Amino acid sequence: MRRLSLTLPAMLLAAPVAAADLNVTVQIPQLNVAEYHRPYTAVWVEREDHSVAAQLAVWYAQKESKEGAGTKWLPELRQWWRRGGRELQMPVDGVSGATRPAGDQKLSFHEGKAPLAELAPGKYELVVEAAREVGGREVVRVPFTWPAAAPQQLAAQGSSELGAVKVDLAP
Repeated sequence: MRRLSLTLPAMLLAAPVAAADLNVTVQIPQLNVAEYHRPYTAVWVEREDHSVAAQLAVWYAQKESKEGAGTKWLPELRQWWRRGGRELQMPVDGVSGATRPAGDQKLSFHEGKAPLAELAPGKYELVVEAAREVGGREVVRVPFTWPAAAPQQLAAQGSSELGAVKVDLAP
């Protein structure tokens, strides 16, 4: 029987390469209003010139209804719509989904995998926009550098339609 022996440098080369992670928590607040509707929400990454680098999530009423819910109201996410939403054909696999209830909504992404596969090293902003029927509209931005050299926890606070938006980066 033949034995295979690896030297330490060979074992290090054979070890999996660590990839950067981007973990996002979007807090959708519970609002005490007479008529509550879950917000349409878009989450994306913008370059310094405000062009879209990656579409991360779009939550909307996916079934068309008599009241006109569904894709008809996506343009209410004004910044997202103008910066690339109008060019998407809904639904988008791995990006679009149903509106989310109040509470913390978590998203995880990994370097080299969609939708971050094409994200070059540099400075970016994570952007979260929410719009709610019979409610308001809000945008929250969290600047970050990709990939992170060290673990980072970044956050920004919404004031009405969004609560805390947290970004955890791992090298």
